[in-house]
Amino acid sequence: MLFYGDQTRTEDARAKLAGIARALRDAEAMPAGIARHGALVAAFIEAGELAQGVADAEFAARGGRDGRSPAADAALALLARLAAAVRSSWDSGFARFGLPTVGAFDAAPLPETLRTKRAEGFAFYALYPEAYLAAAAGLPPGRRVKVIGIRSIGAALGALVAAAAGAPPPVTLRPVGHPFRRELSLSDELAAELLADPAACFAVADEGPGLSGSSFGAVADFLEDRGVPPGRVYFFPSHAGEAGPEASPRHRARWARTKRHVVEFDALALRTPALAAHRLSSWAADLVGAPDGPLEEISGGGWRRLRHAREAEWPPVHAQGERRKFLLRAGGEVWLLKFAGLGRDGERKLERARTLHAAGFTPAVAGHRHGFLVEEWLGGARSLDRSGGRDRAWLAERVGRYLGFRARRFPAAPGQGASLAALRDMARHNTAEAMGEEWGRRVERRTAGLEAFEPRLRRAETDNRLHAWEWLVSPDGRLLKADALDHHAAHDLVGCQDVAWDVAGAVAELGLDGEFGTLCAAVEREAERPVDPGLVALLTPCYLAFQLGACAMAARVAAPEEAARLRADGGRYAGLLRRALAGSDGC
Repeated sequence: MLFYGDQTRTEDARAKLAGIARALRDAEAMPAGIARHGALVAAFIEAGELAQGVADAEFAARGGRDGRSPAADAALALLARLAAAVRSSWDSGFARFGLPTVGAFDAAPLPETLRTKRAEGFAFYALYPEAYLAAAAGLPPGRRVKVIGIRSIGAALGALVAAAAGAPPPVTLRPVGHPFRRELSLSDELAAELLADPAACFAVADEGPGLSGSSFGAVADFLEDRGVPPGRVYFFPSHAGEAGPEASPRHRARWARTKRHVVEFDALALRTPALAAHRLSSWAADLVGAPDGPLEEISGGGWRRLRHAREAEWPPVHAQGERRKFLLRAGGEVWLLKFAGLGRDGERKLERARTLHAAGFTPAVAGHRHGFLVEEWLGGARSLDRSGGRDRAWLAERVGRYLGFRARRFPAAPGQGASLAALRDMARHNTAEAMGEEWGRRVERRTAGLEAFEPRLRRAETDNRLHAWEWLVSPDGRLLKADALDHHAAHDLVGCQDVAWDVAGAVAELGLDGEFGTLCAAVEREAERPVDPGLVALLTPCYLAFQLGACAMAARVAAPEEAARLRADGGRYAGLLRRALAGSDGC
């Protein structure tokens, strides 16, 4: 199934460097505490993107080979200094803050523009830099360590391991080839440098492993094939699980026997026996007061037990893809702590949350602290899918106002979101895989002409998640949108689209076929621009095929009970897709 996407940004290198310097000065002026530490981590993440972008530019200039360059070395040196500063702040309970120098890049000219990639772990999966600092404490003492950070996010993660191990700045490498069969592509000089010290051990840092673990495997293959004993290679992954189902036999066997150094979020910030300042429950104290008791986790679909009376009513969830969520009781009130992203991703989501609440569409928000949004928990609200029959015209009007507001208030930057051609290819592929080649061909015929709309699109930060259980009906009868902040920037291929995508989604998820005119009229009034019914009709099979693929992907890795729910929901999308295709081409 086609589901995941790889989003990149084009940035001015000098402007990014200046932004890092400015962020450090602003952080230095803040009072000691978790907010200042979060600002320091944000600057560190930006420096990681800078190092990744410079290394990738040099990689491309060499024809797809990693090697040394003055600019890449300067960027990694800056990243290493920031990693040491993050370590100092964390270890001191946020009391110490040594301002790192950005350093001179005059002798190391930067590329004019960079293509940077969002680090998914920092943005979506509660992957904390401090966890790699803690994990590196498990390295054997007294050994000479060479750190290899696997790009993209591994550049930053490798710098953290190097800072904790007292090692030089990392080498950063980008494995190439098929996602399940990655290989390294190095200059002869860099390969010789890596292998020059026969007594050195290697620390290899990256997120994952994912479906195959082939990025970790590519580095280990390179070292092992050149005589480095397995006992001198240490892996620094983001989780303690085994390699994924697409791992090769060689990689799976190695992963099972190799020492892995990992500290997951729970050990870092929930069960930590260390400083009280490190515990998540204390991070929002300046916003909502000291906690009245322990946190209650509602991640991985745990929120369903609070919104649905019986387990038989639970909607399906992709538990592994959900953001971490906790309930915090403080000052007699209940707050939702939801991971929204470290660095600028989190700050942008805070601004978006405040804007949506001020317009009356979402719950109140108290602030953002080191990756977690602090939002009002509406304990008395009912999920729309369990709230009984609602007036359909009222629902279409309210949903349309919300979608139109987003379209007007949150325009997307150029280049964000999948092209219409990519959506059409995805729809054909997913439908053929799930329902057979003939249905795939029908989708292809049904969506013919979709690409012609591309020049006329007005992309926005669409909601992309309009399922009935994502809407709350408050005790006073208001309809509020939950989980409204970041699905346009998720780790999938859809991204930012024209509001027509959300209109197609609302009709499919909320059964608003009969209220299509009311829905579109409300969108148009709020967005101050028309909705093209022809574009909605062409996007509808694409929306349904994407959701069909999402259900299938999630079911592959879900527990049996959850997989059954996901397959049933996939069947619902398949039925809607058949209905959408009925009558076309004589079907």
